[in-house]
Amino acid sequence: MRHALALFLACTACLPSMHTGSAHAEPSHAEPAAKAALTKALAARLPRTKITHLDCGVPPGLCEVQAGSTLFYTDPKARFLIVGHVYDLETHQDLTAAKLLSINPDSMVPTAPTTHAGDEGSVRKTDAEPAPNSTAQKVSLAELPANGAIEWGGKGPHVTVFSDFHCGYCRQLHQDLTAMGARVSERPISVLGTRAISEGVLCAPDRATAVNTAYAGETMPAGTCDTSGLDANEAFARAHGFSGTPVLVRDDGAVVLGYRPRAFLEAWLKGGN
Repeated sequence: MRHALALFLACTACLPSMHTGSAHAEPSHAEPAAKAALTKALAARLPRTKITHLDCGVPPGLCEVQAGSTLFYTDPKARFLIVGHVYDLETHQDLTAAKLLSINPDSMVPTAPTTHAGDEGSVRKTDAEPAPNSTAQKVSLAELPANGAIEWGGKGPHVTVFSDFHCGYCRQLHQDLTAMGARVSERPISVLGTRAISEGVLCAPDRATAVNTAYAGETMPAGTCDTSGLDANEAFARAHGFSGTPVLVRDDGAVVLGYRPRAFLEAWLKGGN
């Protein structure tokens, strides 16, 4: 799975109870007394982590804590620290990815940063976020069968996208490319267990509409057509190391790994690096 669903639980009561720092949070969706208590507890248990925002509304039962560009979760009493991505299985949304995208849309990458509670009561990134490289490689799509591509879009520049219909970044990319009027050859690959959805879209009478339906999280009818093109997509992705989505391929073979904002896409699709 591109975004690991594992949650790292740490008993922050075991961390040093130092009051050498303060958390300057902007809490919301919680009673004032509870917010104040949580802010105080976080400042005591994570003294070296500067809290920039606190929200105890979404997801229910947890408090979302933002420390700069880092995101993690805690219970209302700040006893447990939870690091990872939170998924809504009813709407098929990656809530963490959506929030990270709103925090810093220019740096979204297909792999989440690894974060943990440090020995001195701070939350820090242990691995630097890899900066996606638009010219990391070039590939040829010539051998891929046409029946693995879903064609949609307008009359603008053309791009091939390897995507997963449960990928939050892919959903945002779909919206951006639609707004740009781009011509898209979408080649689904199952990174998040979405093969059945991809088959439903591929076999739909109106594939372009089916793409919108799939990204909206609505139920797709089962596919009953030749879906061997999806096998080819996934084999191609494995062969070229496309372990996450989205992956964009320009007509000249240039590759972009991960989401990019619209301004970048418009320039890149015109041939810019």
